[in-house]
Amino acid sequence: MRDVLDELVKRYEAGETVGLATVVATFSSAPRSPGAAMMVTERDEAFGSVSGGCVEGAVYDLGQTVIADGQPVLQRYGVSDDDAFAVGLTCGGILDIYVEAVNSQSFPEFPQLAESIRTEQAVALATVIEHSDAARLGQRMIIWPDRVVGDLGSSRMNDAVTDDARGMLATGRTGTLHYGPDGQRRGEGMSVFVASFEPPPRMLVFGAIDFASAMARLGSFLGYRVTVCDARPVFATKSRFPEADEVVVDWPHRYLKAEAEAGRVDARTVVAVLTHDPKFDVPVLQEALRMELGYVGAMGSRRTHEDRLDRLREAGMTEAELSTLSSPIGLDLGARTPEETAVSIAAEIISLRWGGRGERLMTTAGPIHRETT
Repeated sequence: MRDVLDELVKRYEAGETVGLATVVATFSSAPRSPGAAMMVTERDEAFGSVSGGCVEGAVYDLGQTVIADGQPVLQRYGVSDDDAFAVGLTCGGILDIYVEAVNSQSFPEFPQLAESIRTEQAVALATVIEHSDAARLGQRMIIWPDRVVGDLGSSRMNDAVTDDARGMLATGRTGTLHYGPDGQRRGEGMSVFVASFEPPPRMLVFGAIDFASAMARLGSFLGYRVTVCDARPVFATKSRFPEADEVVVDWPHRYLKAEAEAGRVDARTVVAVLTHDPKFDVPVLQEALRMELGYVGAMGSRRTHEDRLDRLREAGMTEAELSTLSSPIGLDLGARTPEETAVSIAAEIISLRWGGRGERLMTTAGPIHRETT
């Protein structure tokens, strides 16, 4: 929903009805992940994507039908269907897509959800997408860490889904849960799709150099909230890093420690140390490598890398801690320019996040998209 949120809010506030299609499950080489959304309007417009172009035409038609009759639909598209090639999903993947009509009558709580997403509050939306009782389809709850709005039909359902959705929200997971028809932990008859809208992950770039500017642009493009930090005020200016969400003048290690103590870094946070200066990079790496972060990389030649490791060992770092450092930073792409180097670093971050090997796909076999947990 985040991809189409601005347009959805605009149409909702104008009193329109839209068809909202959401990927709720994927199998094999599906092109989009659960949570990907597409919106169609009464004016024959479409926004967003559920398959990167494979089944958008069929989903558009289904969205128009849902707008007209108001009945939600759970539809599977995939190679196992007779119409797989007709709708264009020729990649061998399977998508389950839930399509519902959204307006002020069908979803009166939507403004609360939209406000939380826009202000980067952690929130989850739980929607009944399958049930043995058709009247339960489309019932939903909005779930925050400290409160709940909405009702799925019984206290047993509400309690089970609230507990599970909060667990998913805490880890940033989006997906479908299965229960018995009254929320029983064991059983079949009800499926609930939980869309988690946690705040965007952070990218902390230390060192206000030209490579940092390119990294800030690419990090923002990838959906990170980017901070550029440097102790030198003449270099750490917003005008030099317009794509960064914030530019901080502070010693890198002091800033990172303060952010960790304030609870503003987590296992999704990535750190790129681009300073090339031991008085900056050794102290900040001492802090970073002792935290549970998603990625810690440091720029420099192999000679710089070996010198840095010696300094970190002298400072008391263990071999286990040093083994988590990505240095020299990035994948071997032959990068030369700051922009190419930023792509190299981003490629390494993506590869480590999803278990990729950084090889050319034409030289490998097996599924392109790895299953996520």
